[in-house]
Amino acid sequence: MTPDIAIVLGIITLMFVLFVKEIFPLDVTALVVLIIFLVIGNLTLEEAISGFSNQAVITIAVLFILSHALQKSGILEYGVVRLNKLTERSKLLGLTVFLITVAFASAFVNNTAIVAIFIPITIRLAQKYNLSPSKLLIPLSYIAIMGGTLTLVGTSTNLLVNSIYVNTTMAEPLGMFEFSRYGIFILLIGLLYIIFAVPFILPSRTVTSSLTQSYHMGGYLTELKVAEESPLVGRTFMERSINKNYDITVLDIIREGMVISKNIRNTIIHPGDVLFVRGSLENFLRMKEVEKVTMLTDEKLTQAELIHDDNTLVECLLTQQSELVGKSLMEINFRRRFGSFILAIRREGAILRRKIAHVMLRAFDTLLVYGPRDKIKELSESGNFIVLGEIEATLQKNRFWWVSLVVIISAVFLAALGLVPILKGALVGMIILLVLRVISTNEAYQTINWQVIVLIAALIPIGIVIQKSGTAEWLATAMNNIVELFDPALRPVVMVSLIYLMTMMLTEMASNAATAIIMTPIAISAAMQIGLDPKPFIFSVCFAASASFITPIGYQTNLMVYGPGGYKFSDYVKVGLPLAISLWIMATFLIPVLWPFTAVN
Repeated sequence: MTPDIAIVLGIITLMFVLFVKEIFPLDVTALVVLIIFLVIGNLTLEEAISGFSNQAVITIAVLFILSHALQKSGILEYGVVRLNKLTERSKLLGLTVFLITVAFASAFVNNTAIVAIFIPITIRLAQKYNLSPSKLLIPLSYIAIMGGTLTLVGTSTNLLVNSIYVNTTMAEPLGMFEFSRYGIFILLIGLLYIIFAVPFILPSRTVTSSLTQSYHMGGYLTELKVAEESPLVGRTFMERSINKNYDITVLDIIREGMVISKNIRNTIIHPGDVLFVRGSLENFLRMKEVEKVTMLTDEKLTQAELIHDDNTLVECLLTQQSELVGKSLMEINFRRRFGSFILAIRREGAILRRKIAHVMLRAFDTLLVYGPRDKIKELSESGNFIVLGEIEATLQKNRFWWVSLVVIISAVFLAALGLVPILKGALVGMIILLVLRVISTNEAYQTINWQVIVLIAALIPIGIVIQKSGTAEWLATAMNNIVELFDPALRPVVMVSLIYLMTMMLTEMASNAATAIIMTPIAISAAMQIGLDPKPFIFSVCFAASASFITPIGYQTNLMVYGPGGYKFSDYVKVGLPLAISLWIMATFLIPVLWPFTAVN
């Protein structure tokens, strides 16, 4: 090992540690590492910025826009709900059709967009079949991941590996449906596992009929009645500094059978008003003494009691693209801006209820929101949230609503036939959508996940460093030394298995894109050292990098369902580990059959 290789390995190891710890955002970490390599001379300036002009990166950005246009039309939700009605007599058939639909949609549309679309539908299905959403949401994420392995555009990982493979070996690009040879086996095994095994492994972690129970809101929601002698009478909550003095939030005022939900802080209080409030029991008792109010019940308010004609209680998932990420509720003045209240936050298995106004919001936080139905509808249309309640499966028949579907299908199949490169087809499709105003220019910019784009663009030059510095060659040699312990006839198979296992382990700890970019040069070097075509080995990287089933942090879709499903970290291990091991064993023996080993000069 040369000092240069040792430095590169040290920096990359540090990068992976920072990815796991999430001390900084992933894209920031990748940019810092990129700059370090630039400063110490491992990269030229042209190489350092090459990721931002890489065809795979641009393709991923354009596919974000196409996915949004399809999502905006509502055609997928409409089709699935209508299809499910045809199979509603059989729960098994209905769920199977649903999962297959999600899988094939994920083959052509960004996985994150697919899961965002189908989370509300999945919860609706859970209600229909009298199941806990926790029984179906991890399966939703897993099947979307598996569906993405069917095509070149199904996941960004495939596009990245293809780009590195072509640039390194000068070989022909991988075919659009070449991935389907093995991807269909993944889908088949996954479907059988999800349908027949997962229901017995996953717990009933949430109950859709009781969100207050799900968020453990007992002792935090109650009713207070204003007495005649109360200092509140004739004053407003702002004048009495109720929120500041008692850390209590007033959700509604009930006055003579009428619900007051707007401008509560400035509403003059009358004797006999009943207040719906959120806070702690300790603060309720303090307020009771000072403000002369009566606690009407010692029980928590149920979900049914919170829902009125005008108000409702729902869960909302904060999207990754939301402008609210990284800000507190106080900072964004959530109550005034959205006319609703956040009662609690579910984050990676934990439930936050105290002083949530000061909590910095993160992507994929699940928020328990209480507010008027029209305001909740505005939340869902703002692009900041996915409302996890019942949905109306209706087509958004705006002008040329059908064009998005035609564009995506045309781009994919023209690329599959080799008539038009996928990037060219996607760019033409995007221009058509913009010209016909199916989406606006602002929508196009906003729908691109810039964090992902910057992350990948910053990682690609790091892949160049691994190749240039000899690190890939050194690691490939170390792997070959292990493989040489086996019978010569078995060595290529063992190498495929080892590459798959290493990639699978790394992708559970860090970004799948980072894993693919790091492992692809190593796989190519390993293949060349033993004089074989790299194809079987790079396909091992492709499929293993997408095999993120064991942890919630390995893949974005796993994080997206974490909160809505009320999962614990251990749930992913219990369900994902048997699946991951099974797919590893299958890949070891099946990939060499589908892509036979061939010698190269």
